[in-house]
Amino acid sequence: MAAAAELARPRALFLAGLAAVYIAAFGSLYVQIPGLYGRRGLLPARRVLRPAGRGLWQQLQDVPTLLWLGPRLGLDTEQAMELLCLLGTLGALGALLCDALRDCLLFATLAAFYLSLYQVGQVFLYFQWDSLLLEAGFLAVLVAPLRLLRWGSPAWRPHDGVTFWAVRWLLFRLMFASGVVKLSSRCPTWWGLTALTYHYESQCIPTPGAWLAHQLPLWFQKLSVVGTYVVEVAVPVLFFAPLRRLRLFAFYCQVLLQVLIILTGNYNFFNALTIVLASSLLDEQHVGRWLGRPRKRQGAGWPPRPGWVLGTLLELSTYGLLLCWTVRCFGLELDWHRRVLESRVAFTYHEFTTWLRTVTLPLVGVAFLSLSWEILVALYRCFCVRGCFWKLWATLQWAIMATATVGLFAVSLVPFTSIEHESSTKLWPGVQRLFGAVERFQLVNSYGLFRRMTGVGGRPEVILEGSYDGHSWTLCPRPAVIRLVQTDESRYPFHARPPTFLRAQLYKYWFGGGSEGR
Repeated sequence: MAAAAELARPRALFLAGLAAVYIAAFGSLYVQIPGLYGRRGLLPARRVLRPAGRGLWQQLQDVPTLLWLGPRLGLDTEQAMELLCLLGTLGALGALLCDALRDCLLFATLAAFYLSLYQVGQVFLYFQWDSLLLEAGFLAVLVAPLRLLRWGSPAWRPHDGVTFWAVRWLLFRLMFASGVVKLSSRCPTWWGLTALTYHYESQCIPTPGAWLAHQLPLWFQKLSVVGTYVVEVAVPVLFFAPLRRLRLFAFYCQVLLQVLIILTGNYNFFNALTIVLASSLLDEQHVGRWLGRPRKRQGAGWPPRPGWVLGTLLELSTYGLLLCWTVRCFGLELDWHRRVLESRVAFTYHEFTTWLRTVTLPLVGVAFLSLSWEILVALYRCFCVRGCFWKLWATLQWAIMATATVGLFAVSLVPFTSIEHESSTKLWPGVQRLFGAVERFQLVNSYGLFRRMTGVGGRPEVILEGSYDGHSWTLCPRPAVIRLVQTDESRYPFHARPPTFLRAQLYKYWFGGGSEGR
């Protein structure tokens, strides 16, 4: 059964990475609960949960959250949220440090905890990375083995390829939709390839790397947008390629993009989670090479086998087509005089929508064929299991997991095809109804990051100022900021008593140039 263990290391990498993301998610939320959801918070969570004399089952049906149990434990909503965050952090830490705890029961618990918090999180948990974590967390329940009960799964399972494929499909939907919506939104900065000239300074939490990236020349900024389109629109198709080297190429493209985003902006756990999802493109041999324990693989030898030659030609042809597509669609031209690589969008909005309408359903077909292949391979591996009982047990697990994966795939077509209206209308109505039934559990979601570039006219910043007389105004920051910019606090005008008047001023913020500092 060596073939069935092809995903043991990638699976462990995915589960450990997801556990680390859970730590960041629960930990970062824990410290914000009093200010966001406490009794005096911006959006008190207790207002979302109103018992109104209903029983527990009815309450869970209306709002599926474990926070309904808080009053039964003598906790208010804020305390119950903090308890879930603490337990979630501890559970995720255990899964990160101990391989034996990377169990489907533990990941089901973590998913239930985060869903419970999401249900009362309101606008502060309505970001796409929260939805992405909920969906990835549910998939982890299918991917993780059942170890805590001791009688369950061994290190490998014949159906691992099927459940791990669902992670790959989630990554595809995330990346492809994120690339497509930038063009379907008709945002002039994305169409003009100038989005990154605004992005670095207008994003929520810029990093020092963002200031450095903002200083790059215009031609490089535009070329970076082209690279973003290539990685998000064209490369994801390779997720389903039959050649492992093409999938590895796609993996490193995704990781490179996410690392660059991490260096130039702070989006909490989102980019790390995307890298974790990209582990579904890896195989046992490649992860083993990272660990210095590669498994022996039969080489091509000489003369090379026809299959190896055909695969190499197909791989090189794919790279060539990708390069030609990029040059043709984005008008890449090398200006030898100025020594720059010029780029522009070389297609119209009508041509783009026609292309999107043409490829959306065929992409669904490609994904379905890929899933069907994984299901058939998993069934074959079940038949290879020794012993009638274990063969039957493996086949039963295969049937359950294959059914769950196919069901998730079908339901996910509703949010995926929303990127193109005509394609979404062709879905079977039963799939639409099934999606409506599970929508509140966030099992599948629609994605599309940075649809429109904000802050084009400058990044808005609110500055608080104080005054004693209403005429002379002075910056009124928090004490931590005062200590940062003024070592002698006695020189601060309001160090003795607070100001009599306060006002908020709206400013437009831009990065300074290299000579101006930051």
